[in-house]
Amino acid sequence: MLYKDAGVDIEAGERFVQLIKPVAQRTFTPGVQGGIGGFAALFAPDLSAYKRPVLVASTDGVGTKLKVASLMGRYDTIGIDLVAMCVNDVVVIGAAPLFFLDYFATAHLDVEKGVEIIKGVAKGCLEAGCALVGGETAEMPGFYPAGEFEMAGFVVGVVDGAKIIDGTSILPGDAIIGLASHGLHSNGYSLARRVLLDELKLKLDDKVTGLAAPLGEELLRPTRIYVKTILSLLQSFHIKGMAHITGGGMPGNIIRILPPGSKAVIEKGRWEIPPIFKLIEKGRVPEEEMWRTFNNGIGMVLVAESSEAEGIAQEARKFGEKAFVIGEIVAGRGVEIA
Repeated sequence: MLYKDAGVDIEAGERFVQLIKPVAQRTFTPGVQGGIGGFAALFAPDLSAYKRPVLVASTDGVGTKLKVASLMGRYDTIGIDLVAMCVNDVVVIGAAPLFFLDYFATAHLDVEKGVEIIKGVAKGCLEAGCALVGGETAEMPGFYPAGEFEMAGFVVGVVDGAKIIDGTSILPGDAIIGLASHGLHSNGYSLARRVLLDELKLKLDDKVTGLAAPLGEELLRPTRIYVKTILSLLQSFHIKGMAHITGGGMPGNIIRILPPGSKAVIEKGRWEIPPIFKLIEKGRVPEEEMWRTFNNGIGMVLVAESSEAEGIAQEARKFGEKAFVIGEIVAGRGVEIA
């Protein structure tokens, strides 16, 4: 009885590592020490530009968007999602991501599928300016159903202690700027699949009126990575707080950066909500549930003094962002969608 007879193919795992080594190496930055395949990754950051460097870490996954990828048989975008969900979380602190690691677990390792996934991870790392320094591939027969897999990502970044952005300086009168999303990003897919596939009886290859692509392609649009845009904005503007709009929507995420006595009022008419969200709402999803589950077209929120708001939006547009002044901070508490 061999390990392979129990469902774990060591040779396939070794071949997988050899195939992804050059993929990861293309993301390497000057701080990377050594290569892929060791017991741990080494990274020597250049901290000379930081008076008091503070490491910032985040971990996240892609959720049941993975199920859509499996149903579509398409695996080249979800690695981008994995990176985006992590790096967008560290950049809201004002941190530049340094290096990334991934965890990929499946019932049986399909090497070709795995390589496609890691290529997506590498693409996301290049877009975020961080290095893919390692990860873990786990083959777990009997634990995951055949054909299913799970992913998690881990990122470490750095910020100067004096430049940490935590929202504590936010005041009534400040403006709220929104950066557009690329659709659903990586949240709410359990509800989206239930509504679109079960309730509305749509198929992933359906061409739905109003959508720019077939439904499955629309659902697999990768999460937008805002890192380079935001790091550039921080060079010219004083941004008081930022929120990555993920699970919990605007109400659940903006409130995390508001100091006592501050309330965010979002004016939903300031931008056009993409058709995919309107399609989901047709499945008898209450408007309140839409706002607390999905991003509704805004993937990142920035808070700054009102005098800087339009300048921030204009500068963000130079980086290809769709940016809008979507609300203001008033006295009170919580988040109101007006």
